[in-house]
Amino acid sequence: MAIYLYNTLTRKKELFKPIKKGQVGMYSCGPTVYWYQHIGNLRTYIFSDFLKRTLEYNGFKVKQIINITDVGHLTSDADEGEDKMEKAAQKEGRSAQEIAEHYFNVFEKDLEKLNILPPTKWTKATDHIQEQIELIKQLEKKGYTYRTSDGIYFDSSKFKDYRNLALLNIEGLKAGKRIGIGEKKNKTDFALWKFSPQQGIREQEWNSPWGLGFPGWHIECSAMSMKYLGKHFDIHTGGEDHIPIHHTNEIAQSEAATGKKFVNYWLHGAFLLFKGEKVSKSKGGLYTISELEEIGFHPLHYRYLCLLTHYRKPLHFSLDNIDAAKNAYERLKRKVIELRNEEHIGKDLSKEYEKRFHDAINDDINIPAGLQVFLKAIDDFDFDSKKKLVLLEHFDSVLGIGVADMQETAVLLPYEVQHLVDARERLRKNKLWAEADIIRERIKEKGYIVEDKPEGPKIDKI
Repeated sequence: MAIYLYNTLTRKKELFKPIKKGQVGMYSCGPTVYWYQHIGNLRTYIFSDFLKRTLEYNGFKVKQIINITDVGHLTSDADEGEDKMEKAAQKEGRSAQEIAEHYFNVFEKDLEKLNILPPTKWTKATDHIQEQIELIKQLEKKGYTYRTSDGIYFDSSKFKDYRNLALLNIEGLKAGKRIGIGEKKNKTDFALWKFSPQQGIREQEWNSPWGLGFPGWHIECSAMSMKYLGKHFDIHTGGEDHIPIHHTNEIAQSEAATGKKFVNYWLHGAFLLFKGEKVSKSKGGLYTISELEEIGFHPLHYRYLCLLTHYRKPLHFSLDNIDAAKNAYERLKRKVIELRNEEHIGKDLSKEYEKRFHDAINDDINIPAGLQVFLKAIDDFDFDSKKKLVLLEHFDSVLGIGVADMQETAVLLPYEVQHLVDARERLRKNKLWAEADIIRERIKEKGYIVEDKPEGPKIDKI
């Protein structure tokens, strides 16, 4: 069946046509591993997971690369400031490599908790320094670079299509707003290689034809994507914040070096919003997955919340919203568990629902519409229960909410409720029955009921 994807480059939905029949090369911009990834970051990876699963649902073999930025991402988009990895290493008293390994491991565990499929290959910037140097040498040979006192820069004025992805009004850009000017020839020029201020000050520095230094942030993605997917590949994904600078620069340096079209389809996920503003680490983040778990939400409750809004629309986050998603997910889980025990023999409506689901997800990864098909199917009494369950598990290969693993589990309690339950148990052990009854009422006020069993308290939501 035909798949239509919204291409940021053309600002319209396009019929997806792979370069190689039955195969898809897909590059997803990965994290800078200097700190924990918050749920706003993780929404982008949930979106790319939906895309990958949809392509595989349609029979494509997907080769996905996700990079790990462990050097070169400065604290300013103006190619100024400290390297985020170096800054984190100094702050925590560890090496940059230790910082990168620690936060990458946490990130990988978060993806696993969210049921996000791993890529075909993880690629680290520090493992591909030579590839980045070779790419800069190609750009230098073709006359796209120039030298300043602090590095080697790409001359964006020499790449005529520079403004296309972001629809930039370059003449209207103010120096210092989008990017500082400094010694740059143009406001939109960017660093390919940065010089070390003094030998031995930085932990991460390498010899190069231009002197001791380290790569700029943007060059790593071009070097690694082209190494593993070729000079021209199918799909590139990322958050919408990458459009005006990072992805625009990737296109410029890649196409300038090769003379070929870099990527056919650019897909970008919208922001997670909290109180109307973008969630970001610079503002303190919001929640990590572990922090959501601490206050009573399973990672799949957050994934379910992401199912409810199309990837190109902002997702409004609040504790009330994720609590509603949690309740909806738990209701769905109960229905799946009940369905396993049903012996109802009805019609085989698999083909009808399969077509509706396929039409939904193939229309620019419309996961919310696909979920509605899933919910209608599960509530359709005329649909044979056994065949229905098989189809729902098939749909879940895209939704990724763990249908096959759904089973009765203990209620996941918010932190404050679990704290009250523990306090009540201590009172009961000390035979302080009246005080324990007061705690029971406080638990009830929070929406939970306690039933005392020989093996311990059983908690259910009212």
